[in-house]
Formats: sequence, C-alpha cells, structure tokens
Amino acid sequence: MLDGFELLALLGLGLVSGVVGGMVGVGGSIVIIPVLTVVMRYDQHLSQATAMIVNISVAATALFRHHQAQAVRWDVVLRMVPLGIVFILVGVEVSNLLEGEVLKRIYGAFLLYVIVFNALKLFDDHRLSPDAPEPHVGWRRVGMVGGSMGFVAGLLGIGGGPVANPLLQGVCRLPLRQTIATSSAVMCLTALVGSAHKNLTLADLTPALSIKESLLVAACLAPTAAIGAFVGAGLTHALPVRWVRVAFILLMVWASANMLGVV
Repeated sequence: MLDGFELLALLGLGLVSGVVGGMVGVGGSIVIIPVLTVVMRYDQHLSQATAMIVNISVAATALFRHHQAQAVRWDVVLRMVPLGIVFILVGVEVSNLLEGEVLKRIYGAFLLYVIVFNALKLFDDHRLSPDAPEPHVGWRRVGMVGGSMGFVAGLLGIGGGPVANPLLQGVCRLPLRQTIATSSAVMCLTALVGSAHKNLTLADLTPALSIKESLLVAACLAPTAAIGAFVGAGLTHALPVRWVRVAFILLMVWASANMLGVV
C-alpha cells in the first residue's frame, strides 16, 4: 500500500507529466520514468510498465484537444499505426531481455539525440512557415516513422513522441503542431498494445515485480495526468511554436541528466 506522502507525490507527478506530455506530444512518460526510477527508486521495468499505462490516458486526452484544433493528420495516423503496433511488441520483447540499469543508460543516451535535434531546429524553422515544402506522407516514409516510434516506445516505455516528432518533421515535413497532434493519435493505439504486453510479462522478469503494483501506481497517476494533458494540449495551440520547442528541450535535458546519473 502507498502512504499519504507517496500518494500525493504520485498525484502531483501525474499532473506535471500530463501537462508536459499533452503540450509536446510525448505521452507523459518522459517525466514519469525518470522521477519513478531516480527520485522514488522504483525498478526500471516497473516504471516503464506503469508509464506505458499512463501514456494511454495522456494521449487520449490530448488527442481530444488536438482534434478540436483540427491539427491531426488522420491519413498519416492510419499509415503509422500498423507498423507501430508490430514494432512496439518487438521493442517490449527486447527491453525484457535487458537489465534495468542498461535501459536507464540507453534511455538517457537517446534523449541526448533528441536534445541536439530540437536545439538545431530552433535556428531552422523554415518547415513551420507558410511557404514550407509540401509534406511527404507516402506509405513507405510514414510506415518507417511508425515502426521506429513503436520500437523505441516498446524498448524504453515512452509514448513514442520523441521519436515520431523529429521524424515526422524531418522525413515527412509536417509542421510541429501537426506532428504533436498526429503522434498523440498514434500513441493511443500503440500504447494500448504495448502497455498490455509489458505488464503481462512483468512477473516473468523477476518475482519481485507485479502487474498489481504497476496498476496501482498507474491508477494514482492517470487521473491527474489526464487533467494535465487536457491543459497541455491546449497550450500547444496557444503558445508560440518556439516556446513549445524550448519547453521540450528543457524537459529532455532534465530527463537525460537524471537517467545518465549526471545529477
């Protein structure tokens, strides 16, 4: 059972992760996993299993706001989902073969790439202008993005936005707000499949891990995460694009430093 302090901490964590996840399209786990593992000392696999459940709540709530703003590219969603589902299952299987500490280091190292990519984009926003090139959303390009998003999401327990957002901008040439909205839509389906597989195999990793514990923690995180995601998704369409990108970079720096043990 959780004590009162831990319950309040989880409720607060859910709210913050929801706001950030809804605003930048990353599902909330980008905050949840470092806090659970580094601050609250949860097992890495348990943290990932829990975060993948919460990702569904955050993505679904954020999707509602993004759909209202007509920012979701549903044609892209339909082309990303099939390989996204296949490869999130593959990613979970690979993650189950790795030790928790190894996953933490991989997680932190991956975020360094995301930080550099988005920092460079601060000085190169031509794709966000009215004269941006025509998007490339064919099956091959979009399917590759969906598969990449799914694999990393399954491996690291994240929503997949940190993978999908840069690729949708760089490979498919979609503007930032559309990438955030579209990745949230894809996440609703891939996170559902991935979280089910991760949680059902949790007890196989070690007897100390239990799906009951991940469900309990997720139940504390999900309600406030959903509220935060509703607020955060609204901020995506209210704040200047550069503000959204800067917020995303700062979040990535914090998460990477913690997972790599720098701070």
